[in-house]
Amino acid sequence: MLWNRTQSHFFALEPHQLWDVLKDPSTLPRWNRAVAALVPRGEETGPGTELDQVPNPPLFGAIHSRTAPPATITRYEEGRALAWRQPQPGGGLIVSWEIDSEAGGTRLTQIVCVAGPGSPVFVKAAARPLASRFAENCARLYTLAGGVPSTGHKVVIAGGNGCLGRALAADLLCRGHEIAILTRNPLPDSPFRQVAWDGSSTGSWAAELESGGGPISLVNLAGKLVDCRPTADNIEALRDSRVSPTRLLVRASRELSTPLTHWVQASTTAIYGDAHDAQLSEDSPLPLGADALEQMTGVALPWEQAAQGANSGSLHLLRTSIVLAQESPAFDRLALLARAGLGGKVGNGKQWVSWIHLADWLRVVRACLGLEPGLDVPDGPVVASAPHPVTNQELMHELRTRLAPGPLKKHSLATPTPLVRIGAAALRTDPALGLTGRHVTSHVLAEIGFEFAQPALSPALDELLG
Repeated sequence: MLWNRTQSHFFALEPHQLWDVLKDPSTLPRWNRAVAALVPRGEETGPGTELDQVPNPPLFGAIHSRTAPPATITRYEEGRALAWRQPQPGGGLIVSWEIDSEAGGTRLTQIVCVAGPGSPVFVKAAARPLASRFAENCARLYTLAGGVPSTGHKVVIAGGNGCLGRALAADLLCRGHEIAILTRNPLPDSPFRQVAWDGSSTGSWAAELESGGGPISLVNLAGKLVDCRPTADNIEALRDSRVSPTRLLVRASRELSTPLTHWVQASTTAIYGDAHDAQLSEDSPLPLGADALEQMTGVALPWEQAAQGANSGSLHLLRTSIVLAQESPAFDRLALLARAGLGGKVGNGKQWVSWIHLADWLRVVRACLGLEPGLDVPDGPVVASAPHPVTNQELMHELRTRLAPGPLKKHSLATPTPLVRIGAAALRTDPALGLTGRHVTSHVLAEIGFEFAQPALSPALDELLG
């Protein structure tokens, strides 16, 4: 069995700054918490150098230290690349780093690969932890390599400790922007500066929005995950978790001596409800009646309306579709179905799925923040969705061919509507998340000349799962 994960990240650093850290394997625990130690044997580092690796958590690290042979550097190109291999019974784990110059900085590509009969065990125990939280690891690496805020632009992210918030914070931090995350629950090991707030009352956090002379922008992602049963109480909680913090931020902005430069207000393409085969964009009317769905339009519309009146030079309502990203709740749920052999189709399989690759979503946000030269996004709704939506059946087929075991790659079990409803009840989630759909693309992004790096699903999944 072969498992590999290829990931890349941009750094506003010179290649030598990044290399000065990467060439010393002993620095790895300072930017990747999956490793407790990676110590070279001897004074020289180069091809053939043996490394004593101690993984986290402590119990696994202790067992590994007593039973595993040393790792070995298998590739060393001064100033450009380093790879090391940890032997495993019947196979091995390989980690490689390669850096390349790119306009404005450097791109790091990391590949984590496992091969051999023991792969399923070692993927879970070693490879996946090494590859997880890659963007946050890159944020630590950026700081370790001497990266500091250099653009003069500060971005405050409300609700920034979710999957998308962490990815955005890492992306912006590594591009030289100052980041502050407003959060109800500060994380003890976050690489970002966190500011506590409760989302319901004004406090010292509001000072983060006050300009010290440079531009300050806000990205508002605050809100509970929608992965819950669509009861009246849950829908009210979903709506309140979005509307109340947004109104609070608007009130705080109106007390500022200088308006915010940009305000990016999170929203969702679910605002269009169950749209069937209608082809929608930013200027499409919102649904009425049963197609609106209280847990979709009924949550997203007041969320957008709450941002009106913000004291900001621009206001973008970012209607995000399903974001394809490793370790995101929506993508992981779909991948789980495919791996379990339940990837034929969900319901009738004809419902449309609008999606966007994480890298394109990040670039859309940067464009809304005025950080993408040549892209001037007008105020108002912006649909963050790739130009080629697919049906649920097409999506599950693409996932199944990459993730399902053996014969289930071609012959998989469908998940009929009654089973979806039963499973949703067991998982305490909303069956409408899988049974409804919408075909949504962006006229706004097309008109300003935005070019998607991943416009089609199959190549996007290849990049994501490769």
